[in-house]
Amino acid sequence: MKFTYIKIIIIMLPFLLQAQTEMKGMAMIKSEDGKVSGLPGATVYWLGTNVGTTTNNKGWFTIKYKPEYKKLVFSFVGYRTDTVTVNEPTELHHFMQEEGTLDEVILKGEKKNTAVSYLQSANIVTINEGELLKAACCNLSESFETNPSIDVNFSDALTGTKQIRLLGLTSPYILIAQENIPSVRGASQAYGLTFTPGTWIESIQITKGAGSVVNGYESIAGQINTELKKPYNDDKFFLNAYANLNGRLELNTQFSQKVSDKWHTSVFIHGNQRTVKVDKNDDNFLDIPLAEQINVMNRWQYTDAKNGFVSFINFRYLKDDKQTGESDFNPRTDRLTTNSYGSEINTERFDTSAKLGYVFPETPYQSLGFQVAYSAHNQDSYFGLNQYEINHKSAYSNLIFNSILSNTLNKFKTGISFTYDAYEELVNSTDFSRNENSVGGFFEYSYDNLDDFSLIAGVRLDIHNLLGTFITPRLHIRYAPWDKGVLRTSVGRGKRSANIFAENQAFFASSRQLNILNTDGKIYGLNPEIAWNYGISFLQGFNLFGKKADVTLDFYSTIFENQVIVDVDQSPQQVLFYDLDGDSYSNNFQAQLNYELAKNVELRLAYKYYDVKTDYLKGKLQKALIPEHRFFANVSYETTKKLNGAQWRFDYTFNWLGEQRLPFTGSNPIEDRLPENVPSYSLMNAQVAKVFSSKFEVYVGGENLTGYTQENPILGAENPFGPTFDSSIVYAPILGNMYYAGLRFKI
Repeated sequence: MKFTYIKIIIIMLPFLLQAQTEMKGMAMIKSEDGKVSGLPGATVYWLGTNVGTTTNNKGWFTIKYKPEYKKLVFSFVGYRTDTVTVNEPTELHHFMQEEGTLDEVILKGEKKNTAVSYLQSANIVTINEGELLKAACCNLSESFETNPSIDVNFSDALTGTKQIRLLGLTSPYILIAQENIPSVRGASQAYGLTFTPGTWIESIQITKGAGSVVNGYESIAGQINTELKKPYNDDKFFLNAYANLNGRLELNTQFSQKVSDKWHTSVFIHGNQRTVKVDKNDDNFLDIPLAEQINVMNRWQYTDAKNGFVSFINFRYLKDDKQTGESDFNPRTDRLTTNSYGSEINTERFDTSAKLGYVFPETPYQSLGFQVAYSAHNQDSYFGLNQYEINHKSAYSNLIFNSILSNTLNKFKTGISFTYDAYEELVNSTDFSRNENSVGGFFEYSYDNLDDFSLIAGVRLDIHNLLGTFITPRLHIRYAPWDKGVLRTSVGRGKRSANIFAENQAFFASSRQLNILNTDGKIYGLNPEIAWNYGISFLQGFNLFGKKADVTLDFYSTIFENQVIVDVDQSPQQVLFYDLDGDSYSNNFQAQLNYELAKNVELRLAYKYYDVKTDYLKGKLQKALIPEHRFFANVSYETTKKLNGAQWRFDYTFNWLGEQRLPFTGSNPIEDRLPENVPSYSLMNAQVAKVFSSKFEVYVGGENLTGYTQENPILGAENPFGPTFDSSIVYAPILGNMYYAGLRFKI
């Protein structure tokens, strides 16, 4: 028996010795919102020895160990130097705390306003606050003017609303979230992007292709997530005043207050109005609506880093009113009559949300998160003689558990989610009310070897009362074959119910009849939309003439198994909705170059090609109002030295849009016919800002500087109650050049 024990000890001795000669661990930090990450570049050494190391880009370290080593020291500039007692060489996770006694810490470095990470598995473009300052950026729909990944166009010739496209697909195919809680969906699809003021936004993340299964099953073209400013580190007071020559006035103000050591709160107030009637093209219709919006949010943040808790609670109320139509329209006397053509869109919305996060103190790689949200959205509107009313109540919850498998190279997220949507929808005299609810579970595995390979593989199972039971798989892979070279690929499936009226409200402002051809589906008689998205992307960073540069090549293909076709080509007097019978796909190629021309001079160039085709009743056609080719250029410059006591920012954006196919109007009278295609055109925007101090700046700018406009944006404008009236065919700006000015002040 003794010999057996001795043999076991002899066999195990090399492993025991090896285990005791090295020790692993991680230096960690926790941000204000509770997110845990590793701290790269921290120094770790044994007290009283010259044995030490530094943490890698994920915060991990490996250090030699001897039983006589007892005190392990962690240090990093700007953080408190800590000494940890070590009794045995177990894996150690240590949180670094910011140094509170330093008078001043100056960190020199450049944070790009728009960046694609070399380390993330998914193809995510991050837009920071600095990028949002380059344009007027009155709301979220106008936050992408200087980013080539998102296309921004007017949705119609009356409401002045802008719609966005990603990978050739409009916003209903994009999961739009606010702090990872789905926000612009259902009844808010048409105007919801205008309900988030630009000054509230801290950053925007654009995910191309399949998104994460954690956030739901509806994403098809990608995801856009907006992070709002946090009460913990927001300015105590912020004021933004804006005005343009077309009569729009806007005021944004924010107040932040520390309530206690753990509670912080912010109040966001946004108001805008337009009372000036503008009809530059003399067609007797307002080029932009008369409008008024009040938007108030109260935001709370609770942080208890010692015990691992962080939470956010939001309350928001919004009232948005628009009036458009003929210049002499008076809603008091002309509403729903043929006296004069007019439209009113009145929206009232209340929403609240909460996020609770808990990080297990003993195992910081484990966390539990809970998200819950509720919204009540009511829109009362009419367009000429067409009435549209929708009341949408929505509830959402998501429980997420994060942990590791074996080690921190292998992580996973799992959880369950629940959604409930109650629609009361009235189109003229027809009631389309319905209820939708779903419950689902998901599992997402991620692997990262901390060097050249990482992946995210996820799957979710959902049970929906109208869409049935279905599985949503998604996969993202990243491989770095050489220095600053990153190859990404992704594949994923998405499924959604099409809200055909809420998403296509532009057709109410026309004489078109809205007809649904299918009747065997469970939503408007139609079946759910299902699509697969496949993508590949390559990013390469390099130096050109001693300056930093990077180039990105993307190709994404979205292939629909079923799509609700919105057919405006069969006849100019009707819109047909029916399920796909054949092929429908969107192929998108994008090449982008970012280059530092000189110190503080950034150049961004992009070319995009779209192949978006669908089988309509007439046959396979390129989707209308999407240019096949687009070119984008942006140049920005910011002075480093103060000139006459101030700093300056300059920004210029150029867009060239290729030829576009127009919907069929060939059966209209000659005066109300449009050509099959319209030629290419270009647009230019510019802004100059003078920064007097870190607290005060002013800016002036212009959009559509050349004044290019669509020649005939409203068909049949002389007879708006006639058979050819149509304001939905918009391929270019309706307004000419637009100039604006504003100021920003903060404490």
